Amino acid sequence: MPLALLALAVGAFGIGTTEFVIMGLLPEVAADYGVSIPTAGFLITGYALGVVLGAPLMTVLGTRIPRKRMLMLLMGFFIAGNVLSALAPAFGLMLTGRVVASLAHGAFFGIGAVVAAELVVPEKKAGAIAMMFTGLTVANVVGVPLGTLVGQTLGWRVTFLIVAALGVLGLLGIARLVPELPRPEGGVRIRSELAAFRNVQVLLAMAMTVLGFGGVFAAITYITPMMTEVAGFADSSVTWLLVLFGLGMVAGNLIGGRYADRALMPMLYVALGALAVTLAVFTLTAHSKAGAAVTVVLIGALGFATVPPLQKRVLDQAAGAPTLASAVNIGAFNLGNALAAWLGGLVIAAGLGWTAPNWVGAALAASALALALVSGALERRTAARTAHGGRVVAAAGAREAAAAAPAHH
Repeated sequence: MPLALLALAVGAFGIGTTEFVIMGLLPEVAADYGVSIPTAGFLITGYALGVVLGAPLMTVLGTRIPRKRMLMLLMGFFIAGNVLSALAPAFGLMLTGRVVASLAHGAFFGIGAVVAAELVVPEKKAGAIAMMFTGLTVANVVGVPLGTLVGQTLGWRVTFLIVAALGVLGLLGIARLVPELPRPEGGVRIRSELAAFRNVQVLLAMAMTVLGFGGVFAAITYITPMMTEVAGFADSSVTWLLVLFGLGMVAGNLIGGRYADRALMPMLYVALGALAVTLAVFTLTAHSKAGAAVTVVLIGALGFATVPPLQKRVLDQAAGAPTLASAVNIGAFNLGNALAAWLGGLVIAAGLGWTAPNWVGAALAASALALALVSGALERRTAARTAHGGRVVAAAGAREAAAAAPAHH
């Protein structure tokens, strides 16, 4: 794997840290600005919406810019947003900083996935994409716990300054290690990029992203009350449970990348099916400390095992114009997170208990599996029709050749 992937992974590490570290620092931020914790929660919601809207917007604006330069520009947005967040004297400016940083998120991963895939031979594309996403998964194991610890001891503003410094490191790595890739023939055209969304397979892959990863976040969003109220863990243990979840994500991401290059759709069937079952079983294992810990690792592993194959699926199906589709698919992850968190909150508010979001997650993952099966069936039907058409053309050609041949007596 080329060193350029390391530079992309460093950028991904910074982005993953800034996205999730705010969850552990909400009480400190709320107290500093004199706002309620629910109000401070807009820093999470605003970031997620910025990713969903920023992914297509920044990608479209960057269509005429070479991909390496666009990645550097996006890291510039990321650095500026985190510096503004760290220095903001008022809550409104802090929120603005979060939104500015979020604008880089979707387009960075979307364009980065295209670049990563171009840096390697075709049979290693999913592995290269997984290598970049390793930065995001490792952020949950190392960046978020350390960032939370620093924020609670030295102040949350220091955490965001450190994250901005990570962005500088990523920017320098991209400038030095990522090669100047040739631009697509004829440049990146908006019309051809938008045409990819007329492909049913692209839309199915994005729907699988929303539902499959949404299944993960239906459970993980409410992991703290579930583990403290149901499993009986102390509040201080939740950080370590999230580290276990992050370790599962790292392992699942690498396994998903490896096997997606060998058998993409079977990998998706297995991962989504196992994820649906694991989330359903979590309603039982959540009552046991050991069972809950093991299940949290499995949810992280199975959930992230779907990421490289789904991202590669979008790139393959939108092969002629993959950049916008790739970026929008990153937004789909965040859309799934927001949808699942909302649905999980609904079932808790309905009085169905702290483990009820696990059933929501299982249903979402099962729906993603159903779409994967439909997608596979459509692909096989198209391949069979193409093969049949080829045989018909070959037979017609043979008949014409026979008719044209001179008769022998």
